[in-house]
Amino acid sequence: MDYVAIKEIQNKDQRLLADIRDALAKCMKCGNCMAVCPIYKETKNEASVARGKLSLIEGILSGENEISADLDHILSKCLCCKACAANCPCGVKADELIIRGRQAVVKARGLHPVKKLVFKLLSNRKLFDIALKAAGLFGPLSFKRLPRKMAAVARFPMPGIDKKRITAPFASVPLRSRYPEVVKVANARHKVGFFTGCMINYIYTDVGDAVIHVLNHNDIEVVIPSAQHCCGTPVYVSGDKELAKSFARHIINVFESYDVDYVIAACGSCAEALKIEYLHMFQDDPVMYKRAKVLAEKTYEISEFLVDIVPFRRDDLGQILQTVTMHDPCHMARGIKVTKQPREILQAIPGLTFVEMKDADRCCGSGGSFSVANYPLSRKINDRKIKNIKESSAEIVATSCGTCRMHLADGLEQNKVYIEAVHVIQLLDQSYQAGEI
Repeated sequence: MDYVAIKEIQNKDQRLLADIRDALAKCMKCGNCMAVCPIYKETKNEASVARGKLSLIEGILSGENEISADLDHILSKCLCCKACAANCPCGVKADELIIRGRQAVVKARGLHPVKKLVFKLLSNRKLFDIALKAAGLFGPLSFKRLPRKMAAVARFPMPGIDKKRITAPFASVPLRSRYPEVVKVANARHKVGFFTGCMINYIYTDVGDAVIHVLNHNDIEVVIPSAQHCCGTPVYVSGDKELAKSFARHIINVFESYDVDYVIAACGSCAEALKIEYLHMFQDDPVMYKRAKVLAEKTYEISEFLVDIVPFRRDDLGQILQTVTMHDPCHMARGIKVTKQPREILQAIPGLTFVEMKDADRCCGSGGSFSVANYPLSRKINDRKIKNIKESSAEIVATSCGTCRMHLADGLEQNKVYIEAVHVIQLLDQSYQAGEI
C-alpha cells in the first residue's frame, strides 16, 4: 500500500473519532483505572486498562495508528463495568469512549462475522422467538441438567461455548407465552409495563414469575407487551449504534402504545438501556430524544420501584431462615446507581440474615458476550468473586442481573461451592408465599 493510500485511510479513521478528541484529552494517564480494572488485574497488560485503550484511540487521531483488526481485538477486551469511570479523578467516562471507539471500528471495518450473524438473527424478532422456543423444546437433547438449580452443561462440543461451562437451560415455554398481556388485580394502585428482556423471557422465567407475583401482591396491574424485544444493549456495546437505534425505536414504540404509569425491568442492564443508553443514542435526534426521555423518566428497576415508588408491603412477609449475601451487577452499581434498594428488600424479610461480601460491586466477569468470547479470562475474574461469596458464609447469593446469575452459578459449580444464586425479587416472592401459610 502506497503512502497516499495509507494517509487516506488515516484521515478517514481520524474523522470517525474527531468528535471525542476533547473528551480523550481529559485523561491524565494517571493510572487510577489500573487499580480497579478486573481485566488488568488478571493480565497486567497496559492495553487491557482504560488509559491504554484511550491512548490507542488518541493514536488514531494523531495519525500514528489505524483502525485495524488489532485495535478491534484490544477494544473488545473490556467488560464495560464502568469501574474506571467511577474511579477517575478527572471524570473521564472511559467506558463510553471505548464504546465510541468500537463504533468507529464497526464503521471502518464492519462487525465481526460471528457478531454480524448473531445480530442478524437477533434483529429478526419473529425468527429469534422461533429459534429460542425451539431451544427450549429441544434443549434437553443437547444440554444435560445438573443437580444445581437452573444449571446445565452441553452434552457435546458447541460453537462458542466452552465444554466445561455451566449455563442455564432455555425455558420449555417462554414467559410471555405463559401469561396474558394484562395480569389484572382488583383495585389496582398502579398499572405498570413489564419489560421482560431476553434472559427472563427465554431462560429465567422463574424471575419473571416472581416479578408478576410480587407486583400483583402489592395491588399492581402488570402489562406484558407481546411485541417487546431485546433492549439492544448487546448491539450497542458492540459498536453497531445504528442497529441498536432500531431496537430502541421498537421498544419506545411498543411501550408508548400502552397506557401504563411506569415501566419495570428486573435486569440492571435492561433498565440502564431504557433509562440511559437510549438518551445517548438519540442525542442528535431531538424528536426521538424527547420520546426516549419520556420512557426513561417512567422506567424503574424492580427493587427501585418497590422501595422508592410503591412502597412494597411488609405486613405479611413470612420467614426465610437463611443467610444471604448480595452481588451488585455493574450496571446496577455504576450505571443506574441502585444498590440500597435491593438490600432494603432483603433486610425487610423476617428471619433472613443479610451479610455483605467483600467487594460486592466488583465485576463478576460476565460482561454479556465477553464471557463467551473470553471464557478463561472471565473465569479467572469470577473466581475472585466466588472466593468472596464463599468467605461471606452465606447460603444464598442474590443479584439483579440474569447474566451475572448465570456466570455466578457457573463459578460456584466450577469451584464446588454449594451456594444458590438467585434474583433478589425471588426471595421477596418466597417471603410473601411463606406469609400465606
